[in-house]
Amino acid sequence: MSATTTLAAERSFSDLWDFSTTADLLGYDFVQHALLAMALLGLVGGLLGPLIVARQMSFAVHGASELSVTGAAAALLAGFSVNLGGVIGAVVAAAVFGWMGNKARERDSVIGVVMAFGLGIGVLFLALYGRIGTGFALLTGQVVSVGVQGLVAIAITAAIVVAVLAVIYRPLLFASTDPRVAQARGVPVRTLSVVFAIVMGLACAQGVQIIGALLVMSLLITPGAAAARITANPVRALMLSVVFAEVAAIGGLLLSLAPKLPVSVFVTIISFVIYVACRIVGSRRVYRTR
Repeated sequence: MSATTTLAAERSFSDLWDFSTTADLLGYDFVQHALLAMALLGLVGGLLGPLIVARQMSFAVHGASELSVTGAAAALLAGFSVNLGGVIGAVVAAAVFGWMGNKARERDSVIGVVMAFGLGIGVLFLALYGRIGTGFALLTGQVVSVGVQGLVAIAITAAIVVAVLAVIYRPLLFASTDPRVAQARGVPVRTLSVVFAIVMGLACAQGVQIIGALLVMSLLITPGAAAARITANPVRALMLSVVFAEVAAIGGLLLSLAPKLPVSVFVTIISFVIYVACRIVGSRRVYRTR
């Protein structure tokens, strides 16, 4: 490693603790917009996470976020809103996952087939568009350029997620924990599966715009998985998941400001640390009960 590279690395590390720079940056509108966007995304991820984990749909989150890039690439080529294209791509993909992959044993294969096809089409769209760097931005996110329009989009998405979950949470939780009994008692299991998948697709699409397709799972899966390690109570798991997601989202952004590093780096690190800590706590509780 060269001396220049070493000095740059040391400077970036020391900048992590430069709180005066962070405080100064928080005075800018674009940083405040990014902070609000991350907070809303953390809320959405925290609310959806426990249900995603309970329904074993982690791979579906990955698939929907990747196919959001396909929709965004199509929008670039057609000349309309990238955000709208990403939403359409993710929602269509999630609806297909929810409808065709209603049974757990079929879900992974359906997602794999659809995702492979969608990514191939996405690569074609980006190649025809001629700017591969734009596709890279969709994979890594661009939270500092979220803007007012992006903030409004994530706010609308958060409102939709809260409203839909308020209506379907109890039957969806029943269908997630015991689908056969739920179906026998008249719960519309397939319909709930599609509705939840569409809502999840909306969240994935907004996550792609903010932290990127490759890292959206850190807010939509990891907090819910961490909460599930320390409690079996659905309400407690939901509350803990929201707290974990907000800590990772807001904390990740704040830590990224001074060193000018990608926010996704810190979001994933914080999420992973929380998950490991919850696994340790959960394992100790299980050991004590034996």
